[in-house]
Amino acid sequence: MADSTVSPSTSATGDPNPISNPNPSSLIHPRREAFEHGLLPIPKLIFPDPTLTLTQLRQKLASRPRVDSAALADSLQISTDYAKLILDTLASVLHSDSDPLVKARPAEIDSVGADLRDLILFLYIQSYKKLLPRSHRDSAAVADVWPSTSAFDGYLSALSPLQLVRSNSRRFMPSQADEEAHQLSYLQKHMANILSLLAEPVEGEGEESLVLTMEGFEHLGFLIQIGDKGAEGVPLSQAAPFFANSDPDMPATPVPAVQVHDWILQNIASALEHSTERISTKENGPPSASDPDVAMTDACTNSIKSSPSARGSNFIEGISKSSLVKQASDLRGSSVKVLNCHDSVIYILAPLRYATVYGCSDATIFLGAVGKALRIEHCERVHVITAAKRVCIASCRECVFFLGVNQQPLIVGDNHKIQVAPYNTYYSELEEHMSEVGIEATINRWDEPLTLGMVDPHDSISHPAGVSDVQAESATRLDPDQFTNFLIPNWFGSESRGTTRDNPFLLPDVYLESQKKNQKNLGEIKQLLREAPIEENRKRELSCALHLLFKDWLYASGNIRQLYCLQGD
Repeated sequence: MADSTVSPSTSATGDPNPISNPNPSSLIHPRREAFEHGLLPIPKLIFPDPTLTLTQLRQKLASRPRVDSAALADSLQISTDYAKLILDTLASVLHSDSDPLVKARPAEIDSVGADLRDLILFLYIQSYKKLLPRSHRDSAAVADVWPSTSAFDGYLSALSPLQLVRSNSRRFMPSQADEEAHQLSYLQKHMANILSLLAEPVEGEGEESLVLTMEGFEHLGFLIQIGDKGAEGVPLSQAAPFFANSDPDMPATPVPAVQVHDWILQNIASALEHSTERISTKENGPPSASDPDVAMTDACTNSIKSSPSARGSNFIEGISKSSLVKQASDLRGSSVKVLNCHDSVIYILAPLRYATVYGCSDATIFLGAVGKALRIEHCERVHVITAAKRVCIASCRECVFFLGVNQQPLIVGDNHKIQVAPYNTYYSELEEHMSEVGIEATINRWDEPLTLGMVDPHDSISHPAGVSDVQAESATRLDPDQFTNFLIPNWFGSESRGTTRDNPFLLPDVYLESQKKNQKNLGEIKQLLREAPIEENRKRELSCALHLLFKDWLYASGNIRQLYCLQGD
């Protein structure tokens, strides 16, 4: 709809009054959650002309206060399963915790439905292309840590997911600053179209004259925010000069969309300038602990373990051959990213909103309670244990996921030999943390994975023709005989105030029976040893032999290091 697209025109509206002398608390930022956890690898959602398609969708569904999966499936000609997935995903990344879709229980999401404006913004950003992974400063150091061969051949590449990420130039996850600049540039380019989808024509003046109500403007909070505190920061309408002083008891006067467009563009330009200066300073200065470009060999020292970012995400990076424990009091903000950790055990005993695990290998990662979304990507031989509302697994190999999850686990990308299993642990504050972030222990869909395509249409890599239609390899259930409980040490003893004393998720019967069988076998072996008709000195010799064999196993498996690390903590 070219005639209804907003065009910049400062002369028509006067000074758009951008935020002057920006500081971190007043800069405009993209909402990372929408881009990091809200993109679905469904080719049918990549529209050739998003503005035209979504304008038609808006017109078709305009009479509905909320949109359910049936109406969405019919309007977009997609399956009901895809439509439900869209609503589930949107619920996990919405900016307003007061929205009925966010408050809805998992079984109620479809009946509650989505606000049409939020849905349109969600569908529009499915056209976003992610920033390509970048080269690591010290590729030789990374090569020393990460494996260079794999026993499996992938459909897209003979390389494993980790190697695919790090192939040739040894690429790493883009830095937060680079990703934010890329997202801002995307919004800068598409903001005119986005505003045209939220705006209304002035009665009697046609499509060329569009205005935005304060309510419509607030929906932009799905994509942008002011300051570094997200939902806890400045409301979007209060930061904009045209709505800031509105009488809360009176409807605010709609504002020309062109004026809104000019204000947003000027503030994006200011934020990009600030970001460029920050990136330049970082690249020219010495690496810091929070810099993902710190050489892997340096990042593996005990002095560099984790760091909070300026915008509420906590980074745990480059942990190698070590163990790390974090409680809620150790974290700033409600998001965690575990990046490039190797041969380690990491415990996050905290309630979280969002979490990401990226590029890890040969590790066990425990994440307490993740109330919005967890994404695990490019990992090898990793065990992830978590209670979460929603989990997405992308391009992983030989990993096992022990899940207490309220929605179907999403499986995407080039996966090989991944397994899912029921949740297998607890810590004293687990149920309090689950309640705090809205996870229900009575719902566990760990064994209902939803598998999408092997290729992510949002990446910037070209793929062979036809590959985009290939479905990802799904996850298999862990053999019940291989299922064991995971014990979380009680480091804090009497200081712990929690009341959880057992796994809050019910085990399926087949796993419960296997567990009982193993416990029975262990009890019988203990009894046989106690009652063995041998002399006391021979019993002591047997006991010493068993202790030595166990110690040998601790060293051979590397678990002795975990004991020393935890003892040191």
